[in-house]
Amino acid sequence: MILTVTLNTALDITYRVRSLRPHTSHRVSEVCERPGGKGLNVARVLAALGRPVTVTGFAGGATGEMVREGLRTLPGLTDALLPVAGATRRTVCVTDERTGDSTRFNEPGPMVRPAEWSAFQRSYEALVAGADAVALCGSLPPGVPVGAYASLIRTARAAGVPVLLDTGGEALRRAVAARPDIVKPNADELAELTGFHEPTRASQDARRRGAHSVVATLGASGLVAATPEGRWRATPPARVRGNPTGAGDAVSAALLAGLVTHRPWPDRLAHAVALSAATVLSPTADDFDRRDYEALVNRVSVTGEASAAQAR
Repeated sequence: MILTVTLNTALDITYRVRSLRPHTSHRVSEVCERPGGKGLNVARVLAALGRPVTVTGFAGGATGEMVREGLRTLPGLTDALLPVAGATRRTVCVTDERTGDSTRFNEPGPMVRPAEWSAFQRSYEALVAGADAVALCGSLPPGVPVGAYASLIRTARAAGVPVLLDTGGEALRRAVAARPDIVKPNADELAELTGFHEPTRASQDARRRGAHSVVATLGASGLVAATPEGRWRATPPARVRGNPTGAGDAVSAALLAGLVTHRPWPDRLAHAVALSAATVLSPTADDFDRRDYEALVNRVSVTGEASAAQAR
């Protein structure tokens, strides 16, 4: 079982409009509401891949109940969210049908009380004991300590469970020092962490700061990876146009699936890029068509080299 942690869950609302223009009104052609937040998005993709997954984090108020109701429709997914007094946030994504571009609005999330955070830590420790891997994903809601992810990484490491971390800002800086197994920032988050804008150099610096392996997403250009086994760059066969919402979460799902099945790193990266590209092609955020995914995976270019120790 893979455990995903989403401390700042959301109800994701997607509007589709013919053409998005500022300072005017729009007719919405389609509305989609579904559970959201990075960890829930990762879990949805894992469940679609046939991987048993448990989700935990916080859910509160009427919006939180709508999130949990949506999770009940996903086979292979177990809901272990904890209640909070505050209301779960909403995110609104407006997709321009003409260009395929999206504009997103993210609410901050509910205030989490100290007693609620303590209850989560106890629950998390019990869940980690039965997990094959853990994903810690997304922003921290108000009230949760900025060092929360570092604490959760140490708990998982004490249990011998590998951790993937996907967050940014100060939460990322503090958590890297706790030595997560995989850190998956985007280019901006990696540059903010390290001060370097060249992705390969920045990834190596993030490893020196404590990350065991770093996989940095570069949008339409694919990704770069720096690991103890080697360094690689993976690129899609062609530029993919569509809705990029959830593409990074698809990368996390593919990396977790590769981690628990012990795929070699180049194979993991090819699957990550293919799954991400298939997600961009989908008209609905965070979805993918398995046929697109399978058609792309053997066309992804992975270049680089294994470390000297691996090559021997």
